[in-house]
Amino acid sequence: MSVKPKKKLYFCDSFNQARMQIHFQIEYITRWGENLYLCLNMPDGTQQCLEMDNNGSGTWFYDHELEDDIIGDITYSYMVLTDGNITRREEGPVHSIPYTGAKRLVLSDRWKECQGRDMEQRTVAIPYVHHNNRPHWKGAGTAIPVFSLRSERDFGIGEFTDLKLLVDWAAATGQSIIQTLPVNDTTMTYTWRDSYPYSANSSFALNPVYINLEMVGQLSDSKFLSRMEKLRRELNALPQIDFERVQKAKNDYLDRLYAEFGDKHLKTREYKAFFSANRSWLEPYALYCYLRDKYGTPDFSKWKEASYTPALLDRFCMPQGACYNDIRKYYFIQYHLDRQLTDVKKYANRKGILLKGDIPIGVNRHSADVWIHPELFHTDCQAGAPPDAFAVDGQRWGMPTYNWDNMARDGYAWFVARFRKMADYFDAYRIDHLLGFFRIWEVPLKYDSGLMGRFNPALTYTPQEIWDSGFPFNPALHAQAPAGTAQTNVLFLEDTHKPGTYHPRINAFDTTMFKALDSQAQDAFRRLHEDFYYNRNNDFWSCSAMAKLPALIEATDMLVCGEDLGMIPACVPDVMDRLRIMALEVQRMPKTLGVQVSDPATYPYMSVCTTSTHDMSVLRTWIEDEMEPNHVITAKKATVAACTSVISAHLASPSMLAIFPLQDWLSMSSSLRAKDPAAERINVPADSNNYWRYRMHLTLEKLCSARKFNDEIRQMLYLSGR
Repeated sequence: MSVKPKKKLYFCDSFNQARMQIHFQIEYITRWGENLYLCLNMPDGTQQCLEMDNNGSGTWFYDHELEDDIIGDITYSYMVLTDGNITRREEGPVHSIPYTGAKRLVLSDRWKECQGRDMEQRTVAIPYVHHNNRPHWKGAGTAIPVFSLRSERDFGIGEFTDLKLLVDWAAATGQSIIQTLPVNDTTMTYTWRDSYPYSANSSFALNPVYINLEMVGQLSDSKFLSRMEKLRRELNALPQIDFERVQKAKNDYLDRLYAEFGDKHLKTREYKAFFSANRSWLEPYALYCYLRDKYGTPDFSKWKEASYTPALLDRFCMPQGACYNDIRKYYFIQYHLDRQLTDVKKYANRKGILLKGDIPIGVNRHSADVWIHPELFHTDCQAGAPPDAFAVDGQRWGMPTYNWDNMARDGYAWFVARFRKMADYFDAYRIDHLLGFFRIWEVPLKYDSGLMGRFNPALTYTPQEIWDSGFPFNPALHAQAPAGTAQTNVLFLEDTHKPGTYHPRINAFDTTMFKALDSQAQDAFRRLHEDFYYNRNNDFWSCSAMAKLPALIEATDMLVCGEDLGMIPACVPDVMDRLRIMALEVQRMPKTLGVQVSDPATYPYMSVCTTSTHDMSVLRTWIEDEMEPNHVITAKKATVAACTSVISAHLASPSMLAIFPLQDWLSMSSSLRAKDPAAERINVPADSNNYWRYRMHLTLEKLCSARKFNDEIRQMLYLSGR
């Protein structure tokens, strides 16, 4: 078959409202004389066959425009032509152009070649921010928690509306994306412990501490406003967040706003549309909040209504009910939070900036989610992380683990709804602890140490298998700590979900029990340990992830990034590649054994690279106090030049996205960087009582006016092709 290519259509620099502008790109190595073609299948049955360009290194690309009035699905595929004849086609189903509502898209594909097996080949769709005439679209951005933002009109904590100022700065410097930490409601105890953003009371509700009070309404009580203005200035001048005072002040203010404007606002057409769209989670969440405050505890096991049933909504949430007005207040608050964050997203997208959210791996065990859906959780255990260089005892996060078997019965409907709700506010998301979808580190509540955790799910050992491996196993001796010794002094842990089967206790080589073994038994245990953690479960964990992730990822058009740090099973990269999930590359946590500091030049395209995360010290502290000797970074002092060099290396990397904490961006300026880099750390993961209270030391207004610094960043991004 001979194909005559159509004339190419290149979109212009100006924004054309009447067309959808698409940049197709694919990695494919051709032989001499071969050319790659894009085949567009139009809704009317016609096909356009378009010759693609390439960069000489295996990246093919094509820029195309589609009319907005096209009705129906558009699919496409790739094929190879040699001398005008088709010599090779993709296998499997065709790609489809997702509907994202964006006028500009980047579609990043991989050649479909099934080779006898089913392949999940998701097209990565990025709302098109700008076109830099490079074959690979690449962008840069900033990561910062909402609570850490500081503007001149804040109430002692960052607010959703502050994101507009950050968008202005990002746009002025040529950035493409802003990344936040989770923004869900964490109100549990009305203490500073509610500052922990990864312990939400709802996976759907937004956190009231981020509301801009003045946008809700102008109160008529001038004396109250005067007192609040004085308090606002005092709280906003603090170097760190005083979470308890901020939370109390905002709650008092919201009570006044609800009393004065509640009836009026909840009669509007906009509110009624919001309530109708969110009623499935909003009503039970509001009832949860009411009962939490009524009983003075989020621990619903201590409530009279300890077991949730839909009948409770009929009892408490009817307009004629005695407590309806108190419950309706939470509708009012969530409505205004939704309006403010939705407005921010629209503002960011108009300026060509994407918003990237964060989906925590778990929820608080006393949350509305667990109260409403207890069947979806294992409440006798808590999630955590195995030991690593940052937490040698492992981590225990307090949150229950998921009952994936029960979740699978309705197609993971709770998770799908959670992802779709997030799409209301974000263009991309980071899956916190992606490895939890393969297997989670699960610690029974009866244990005090993260070392007593085990992976769930896992192919545990039977006693006979342990014996067959050469280890003389006795559950009474090796799976129970001897009297008077630490609970960690064991070699095996019995699985509570599958009694009678066992996990090797991780890193048990320092226990007195292990040291008392003869050399033959020690060798046998080492082999079991190695096999269990690095070989035995790989295929099983791959299947476990593939049973869950496709349905969740396909629930929205958001760009998906995975936090794949830590003890990574060998199956993880393959699953991420198949599902087109972007990896996270952190220079101080290399994924190659024996490497101390990774080289950004080696990162894959489908990745997000960064200098540090919220769980780490900032770049300046790492360079001066923590960095091990290496051949990549030779600087010993975190000078402006040294920090700029590290940032520049990341910008020059192949990674699609380079996203840096704001603190690390500021390290490149002697006048804007903080005096004490230790004060810029957000979280210490080994500290379960960490107080999340970091705030910018300068205002966003000042950052936006730092023209010289902003021009320097813009130039860096331009030169790096971002």
